[in-house]
Amino acid sequence: MSLLLRRNSSQLRLLQRLGAVTAAEVRRFASTDSDNDNNNVTAATATTAPTPTTTATATAEGNKLQSKRLNKLSAVADADIKKSVFISQSHDIFTNLALEDWLYKNFDFGNHHVLLLWANDPCVVIGRHQNPFTEANVSRLMERGITLARRNSGGGAVYHDRGNLNCTFFTPRERYNRKYNLNIVTRALFREWAIKSEINDRDDIVIKNKKISGTAAKLGHPNAYHHCTILASANKLHLGESLVKEPANYISRATASVPSPIRNLVDVNRNVNVPQLLSAVGYEYLRTAAMALEDGGSTQTMKQRGFQLVNPTEKWFPGIEELRANYSSWDWVIGKTPKFTVEKELELKADNNGMKLKLSVEVEAGVMASIGIQLPQTDQMVPVVTPLQGKAYNEQNLNGIIEALKMVSTSNVQQAMNGSI
Repeated sequence: MSLLLRRNSSQLRLLQRLGAVTAAEVRRFASTDSDNDNNNVTAATATTAPTPTTTATATAEGNKLQSKRLNKLSAVADADIKKSVFISQSHDIFTNLALEDWLYKNFDFGNHHVLLLWANDPCVVIGRHQNPFTEANVSRLMERGITLARRNSGGGAVYHDRGNLNCTFFTPRERYNRKYNLNIVTRALFREWAIKSEINDRDDIVIKNKKISGTAAKLGHPNAYHHCTILASANKLHLGESLVKEPANYISRATASVPSPIRNLVDVNRNVNVPQLLSAVGYEYLRTAAMALEDGGSTQTMKQRGFQLVNPTEKWFPGIEELRANYSSWDWVIGKTPKFTVEKELELKADNNGMKLKLSVEVEAGVMASIGIQLPQTDQMVPVVTPLQGKAYNEQNLNGIIEALKMVSTSNVQQAMNGSI
């Protein structure tokens, strides 16, 4: 592990140093997630349907492997588990998400737990099952140069910048312990700055009921990770402005964020800064036993593998560029959005009075599949003919349709209501 930073090492030796499993083991232990995530499993397409016998055999073999793995994990003593703190040298959200995913899919955490610390340039990160248009104004984010990203875990939308530290705790699934991880953070804050914080029933870290840290997780087999944010000195103005959606009625079954009042740590202690926060959390992690909140002090710290600067590039992590390409793709960020409908009222001006209509747009896989207007005093929906149908949905396109409809005369709408057109 001490040779991790030698960039001239071969890919195979690099994977071995990192603790990554072999190619055969990667295929055998391909991560299967609790939310039925099929993106983590690569398998050849079968030409014939499996018989009940082969299915039962495969299940039995899988159970044997799982049982063998559980026995192997349970035989590992706490003192035999080494810990490392990896510090990403990238501030690109897509690269850091790819690094997180690479470790999740390829690393063997049975005897080696890892805390990954990372920070990003300004971005809004939504949960895997969220609708970005109900969490933020996507068009406005693009105008301001704020990146939109979708992570592979659940949870709500968050704003990141260099004043926000991200922590990802990696363990085998069987040792996943969210409370342990959150207590590492709260203990670090108290040890370094005497800041008292609490963990609420939503597993947020709060100070006087104001949130400084949100949390999400990815639970798979064989690995799992829990990640959280820590607000040190984030731009709260940009944070608030970034998480405001377009005024409209969104009908969606996507996971919605739960708004919470937030607080920066610098509002509590002006001496807090991200580099010192990174060091404090990292050292608290290293000085604590692997499976219990027992402080081992400097003796425990010296037994660990310490801090490691990691460069998330293809040379260091073979396959990471493909992962990054997926995370940055339109198909993942927008196309993964669950089906939704957006409704917005508009008023057509007449000589003496106006006429109110309701625009309705159905969006599937990020594309405007159906566009119509609901006529006044009726449930009748009239299709809108526009070249934007079949195009990507965003707030600019929505408002473009509305501006075009405002040019329609009320007499034409009245004719439609009377069935004459």
